[in-house]
Amino acid sequence: MATSADADALKDQIAPTGKLRVAIAISPAGGAFWSTKTENGYAGVPVDLGREMAAQLGIPVEYVVHQNSGQITDAASRNTWDITFLPRDPERETKMTFGPIYEVADATYIVKPGSTITNFATLDQDGVKVAAVNATTTMRGAIAHLRHAKVTGYQTYDEIFNLLKSGEIDAFALSRDQLNAMAKKIPGTRVLDETFKQTVTAVAVPLNHPLAAAFATRFMTEAIANGTLRKAYDNNGLKGAPVRTEAK
Repeated sequence: MATSADADALKDQIAPTGKLRVAIAISPAGGAFWSTKTENGYAGVPVDLGREMAAQLGIPVEYVVHQNSGQITDAASRNTWDITFLPRDPERETKMTFGPIYEVADATYIVKPGSTITNFATLDQDGVKVAAVNATTTMRGAIAHLRHAKVTGYQTYDEIFNLLKSGEIDAFALSRDQLNAMAKKIPGTRVLDETFKQTVTAVAVPLNHPLAAAFATRFMTEAIANGTLRKAYDNNGLKGAPVRTEAK
C-alpha cells in the first residue's frame, strides 16, 4: 500500500497547483486524440481519461486548451500542463516522457473535390499542395514521405478543412478515420487507399517527473485492461472502433 507521504509526493509532482492540468487540442475532427468544445465544457477521449485520472488522485481536473499537438509539445517545458495524451514520435520523446500507447492510427491523404489524384504516385508530383496540422508527427511523416509535393503546416484543422473544400490545396494528411469522417462532409473528396505512416498516441508527462510518469503508466495500463479506455471510446463517437495498443 502507498503511504500518505508517497501520495503527497506524487501529488506535488503530478499536480503542483492542486489541480490536474490536462493538455488537450480542440478540433471538430474527433478521434482518440482530438477533443471538442461543448456547451458544458469539453468532450473527448483525453477529456474522459483526464477526468478519471484526477478522480483517482482525489483532486480537481482542469483542461488546458491548445490548437494542435505541436503546441502541447512546445509547452512541455513551461510548466503549463501536467498530463496529456498525444501522438508520440522520436522528436517528442526528447521533450516529454511517454507511457503506454492507447491508439494506433493509419495516416494517409484526402484529396480535394474533383481531383484526378488516385494514389501516392499521382499525389507526389511537383506543384501539388499538401496540408498538415503544423508541427505534428503526421506533418513530419508526410514531409519524409513526399519527395516532390510541397507540404505546408497550418495551425488548425478548421483552416485546412476550408482550404480543401474550396480547392485551394490538393490534399490533407491526417489519420484515416478522421479523413473518412471529413469525406462525408465534403462531397467529391477521396481518401487514398494507401497508408504512409502509423501514428501511435500515448499518455505523456513533462520530462523529469518520474513519479508522475510511473502513475500515468499504471493508470493507462489499468484503463486498457479494465474497460475505462473502451468506455471513453464509446462515449466519444468511437463505438465501432477497435482499441489498438500496438503498432504493427
